[in-house]
Amino acid sequence: MQASEASTDVIIVGAGPVGLFAVFELGLAKLKAHVVDILDKPGGQCAELYPEKPIYDIPGLPFCTGQELTDRLLEQIRPFEPVFHFGEMVEALTRTVDGKWRLTTDTGRVLIAPVVVIAAGGGSFVPKRPPIPGIEAYEGKSVFYAVRRIDAFRGRRIVIAGGGDSALDWTVNLAPMAGQLTLVHRRPEFRAAPDTVRKMRELEEQGLVRFELGQPAELKGSDGKLDAVVIKRTDGSTFDIESDTLLPFFGLTMKLGPIANFGLNLNENLIPVDTAKFETSTQAVFAIGDINSYSGKLKLILSGFHEAALMAQAAHRYVHPDKTLRFQYTTSSSELQRLLKVA
Repeated sequence: MQASEASTDVIIVGAGPVGLFAVFELGLAKLKAHVVDILDKPGGQCAELYPEKPIYDIPGLPFCTGQELTDRLLEQIRPFEPVFHFGEMVEALTRTVDGKWRLTTDTGRVLIAPVVVIAAGGGSFVPKRPPIPGIEAYEGKSVFYAVRRIDAFRGRRIVIAGGGDSALDWTVNLAPMAGQLTLVHRRPEFRAAPDTVRKMRELEEQGLVRFELGQPAELKGSDGKLDAVVIKRTDGSTFDIESDTLLPFFGLTMKLGPIANFGLNLNENLIPVDTAKFETSTQAVFAIGDINSYSGKLKLILSGFHEAALMAQAAHRYVHPDKTLRFQYTTSSSELQRLLKVA
């Protein structure tokens, strides 16, 4: 096997609450899981877009935030030791010669498993592209929407655009290693965590960060190599910042992305499933959570939890066709309690 290739029982696409709970249900069936998500952390929408948003309809939890729910789920699945691959987007899903699934991500990682579970919410989160003419020619060479390898930015002249958590976090993390770093935002106020803003201001005082009011309006360079970023001030005037790297952090949007090319008989960008197993029209590929569609579907986290439980029972039959899965309750089964490490 290549260094970037791994085999497992189940591949889960999506690390939101439903994808995380799927790890738990699969773990009870003694199935190991690898989880792939385009975001750089678990939790999906709950953690990325609504970490402080109150949730009132999780059974047994009268109130919790999106981040609290994510943290509780991570604690719950810890005994099953899932393998996470963050900051990676699924690019292709194909069959192997022995009938398993081969999933490839945009980093070249290859995962092989008998079962694939799509728990991608409304689809993949993709970065919002700033409205800069010709930016496409620089993407992947001088313009990046995520930091995959921090060392790749060492010594670079970086412009970071944005005022949220991602922009401020990477400003703080990249400043000590950058050749020069300029943070650009259209307002003096930020939407990031106060502590991160404080750290950025300290770096600014130390001369490691330069802050400018405005927005990127134009890129100067050729053949994908950036020479300068043109910044437009609120009064309409412009100025150049010499730079070889632009990191725009303008938030995320939802798109179905490569999942649309998996041959899953889509219906209005949703994946039809049967309600006995939550299997798609493609054998051994399941869809749970907001990504699926069936009569009576409710887009609730608790509905996704129910779907994950039934999916895990069916997934076991594909992974271990010669074994019978005996249904047990965690309250009374010493075997399951040993798996959960509470016995």
